[in-house]
Amino acid sequence: MRKVTLTEIFTHPYAQKYMKRAGIVHAVSTAYHAFHIAKENGADPDSAAKAALLHDIGHYTWYNNGTWDYDLYKENDIHAIKGAERAHKLLVRLGEDPKKAKEIALAILLHTDSYLPESSLARTPLQEAVARADEMDEEPGGMHHYRQMDDERTIKMLQKLDRMVENEQNRQTLKHSVS
Repeated sequence: MRKVTLTEIFTHPYAQKYMKRAGIVHAVSTAYHAFHIAKENGADPDSAAKAALLHDIGHYTWYNNGTWDYDLYKENDIHAIKGAERAHKLLVRLGEDPKKAKEIALAILLHTDSYLPESSLARTPLQEAVARADEMDEEPGGMHHYRQMDDERTIKMLQKLDRMVENEQNRQTLKHSVS
C-alpha cells in the first residue's frame, strides 16, 4: 500500500516552490516514462514515478547578464545532489516509508552523471528507469524545463498516473498471491 501519492507530492508547498523552477511538464512526462520503464525492468513503478517527478527539484538557474546561461549551468551543475536532499526531506515530511524515501533520493542523485568527474555509473533498475526517463524527455539547450502546464491539468495527469501505479500494485499483489 502506498503511503504518499504523486498528487500529494505535487500539491505540497515545498514541492510547488522547487518543482516549478525546473519545469512541471518535464517532471510529469518523466514520471510517466519512468513508470513504464520500471514495469519493463522490474523496478518499483511507484518509486520510479516519484523519483522521476522529483528528479529536478534541486535545479538552480544560472544567469549571465540577466539571460539564462545553459553552458554556465552545465559547468556548475549539482542539481542531482541538492534534489536528492530536497526530495528525501519532502517525502519523509509527507509520511513516506524512510527506506523507500532513501531509495527514491538515491535514484534522484544518480539520474545524471553531469556532476561526476567520470561519466560512468552502475545503476540499479530503479535508478536506470529514472535516468532513461529523463533522457527520453530532454530537449537541446535545456528547453524541456520551459514547457508550461497549469496546476489543474497537472493534478489531473498525476491523478491518472496515481491510478496507474495503484492498478499495477494491485496486479502485482494478485500475481504474487496466486503464485
